[in-house]
Amino acid sequence: MAPNQDRSMFTVFASLTAVAAFLLAAVGIIVVVNKDDNASLKTASGPVTVTLTEFKIAPGTINMPTGGSLDVVNAGTMAHNLTVTGGPATPDIAGGKSATLDLSSLKAGTYEVTCTIPGHAAAGMKATLVVGGSGSGGGETASGSTGGSSSGSTSGGVFNGMSDQDFRAMDEAQTQVVQDYVAAFKEHGTGVPTAGRGATVLEPTAGADGYKQIDLKASIIDWEVEPGKVVKAWAYNDQVPGPTIKVQPGDKLRISFTNDTPMGQDIHWHGVSTPFGQDGVAPITQPFVAPGETFTYQFTAPDHHEMGMYHAHHGGEIAVVNGEYGQFQVGDVPLPSGKTVSGIKLPNDLKVDKAMPMVLNDAGNIGLSLNGKSFPATDPIVANVGETLQVTYHNEGLQCHPMHLHRVKQLVIEKDDWPLDQPYYVDTLTVCPGERYTVLIRPTADEVGIWAYHCHILTHAETDKGLRYMVTVLVVPPVPERGQSAT
Repeated sequence: MAPNQDRSMFTVFASLTAVAAFLLAAVGIIVVVNKDDNASLKTASGPVTVTLTEFKIAPGTINMPTGGSLDVVNAGTMAHNLTVTGGPATPDIAGGKSATLDLSSLKAGTYEVTCTIPGHAAAGMKATLVVGGSGSGGGETASGSTGGSSSGSTSGGVFNGMSDQDFRAMDEAQTQVVQDYVAAFKEHGTGVPTAGRGATVLEPTAGADGYKQIDLKASIIDWEVEPGKVVKAWAYNDQVPGPTIKVQPGDKLRISFTNDTPMGQDIHWHGVSTPFGQDGVAPITQPFVAPGETFTYQFTAPDHHEMGMYHAHHGGEIAVVNGEYGQFQVGDVPLPSGKTVSGIKLPNDLKVDKAMPMVLNDAGNIGLSLNGKSFPATDPIVANVGETLQVTYHNEGLQCHPMHLHRVKQLVIEKDDWPLDQPYYVDTLTVCPGERYTVLIRPTADEVGIWAYHCHILTHAETDKGLRYMVTVLVVPPVPERGQSAT
């Protein structure tokens, strides 16, 4: 036999011998362990793992010893947190990240845990935490439907942990929030008043050299999302959304951007045709704009209409979801004048009477909101019979939102930058992250009223305290009789 064959066989034999020795040792350990049937294996217990997804906390019942901790893993794509009601909480955890939650301060007992990001608990992110191996001592938890009634209306019965009294409280809360909203609109012409309004129109100033000058500043501000709820927002020109900017095709633009945040910044002109060096993606197309510094973008607007938006690109998961975004429009949206859509003839002289952006968000400190506000702080939208309202949706959040308008049709005329050759009517339009849709809303005399206008992910529009978050209304006033003024 050749020497290399000898060595090969010896190697195999030696390997088998080593494996056999290992197995014998393992068996010996098992025998020793099992020798004392009454002995308990005591090992250091590590953190209990809890997994967060859209929209679930797993396991549904979390058992852990006193003095322990949780390893909280976000296996979803959105930010989530884990909060013990009235107790410790993790920070918001980005998708794919994890955090440790120290629960050594909790006594043995049963607790409720939720994700407290708006809408997430209502969507199903609730669980039960049992500390110390016992469900006692921490208060009662909901046990689901009990009894023989499926209606939840029998005396003493519950449905999903809610009693008859809870349902009555829901009715009262809904009535109160709507009454407050209507009263605010009658008195102020707005939703329930809050400090600050976003998406104000920024008019470029004309320079002597033919350039139009636009000044933008990014900073962190206090922003009242809903009555009494003030958060830290990342804003352009002290507002959320940032100023609405409209320029004309072929305009020569000079945009001075000052960074007053602690992070390096840039501005991406999303959906706008720019030269490579002006696309706003640091450090690929430009250097970071350091804190305290100013950077100037300079380019010529395209020679045709485009509907874009502007937002931070670097650190977008921090800056954008917390408010750094705005509409950037080049020229007017082409209108389908004279077309017949689904049997409805559009006027040959179709014109827009009112135009507005509607920025959708669902994350960051601002959370579920329309134009930086959460109901009841969202402003009602007024459109008279015969008027044409143009709404451009911009989704700067992390998930898709089906935007539903009651009764009055939405005519979809543009997707992103592209006017549609065949517009179409919808009552619900799904807008996903990064997308823009432009719709026309043209109320008729049969559509006078106050119509709900909201995201149709139900937990984005309602809570047990009534309407909330991504909700507004379309107000179509009655047509005044001859000799009367519209009021």
